[in-house]
Amino acid sequence: MSSEAPHRIRPAWDDYFMDIAHVVATRSTCERRQVGALLVKDRRILATGYNGPPKGLQHCAELGGCFRRQQGIPSGQRIELCRELHAEQNAIIQAAVHGVGLEGDIICYCTCQHCVTCAKMLINVSVSRIVYEGEYPDHLSLDMLQEAGVELHRWQRSGERDV
Repeated sequence: MSSEAPHRIRPAWDDYFMDIAHVVATRSTCERRQVGALLVKDRRILATGYNGPPKGLQHCAELGGCFRRQQGIPSGQRIELCRELHAEQNAIIQAAVHGVGLEGDIICYCTCQHCVTCAKMLINVSVSRIVYEGEYPDHLSLDMLQEAGVELHRWQRSGERDV
């Protein structure tokens, strides 16, 4: 019998953190899009967030459904009419509430591309890299992130493994 431990296969870091972002998204109450976000530094999770209403307020489902959907407002438009905070906003707020500094090389992992408001917030907390999966109809956000020098990576499971 060999005394060597069996070779373990572990996911690549981007796959690992995106898998966690997908679990975080399961907490979302949004009827249109469930989004999860992580803020990571030095391979350590600093904060997580998912889209939902401000603390203590009712969810759209409790109020009879999504107001924007009822009004026929397309995705990515008139987001000021939405009751919910975005996942990235909630991650930044959670860091602030719990006294977690967001200095240095922060990576944001998100299950969806960012809107322009979230992009501006991520630029201001000096996020250096963004890994996102789904598309969002907001080209201005991508333009601003590129102008700010943020590295953007559209995630697809790599199949690579770290050992």
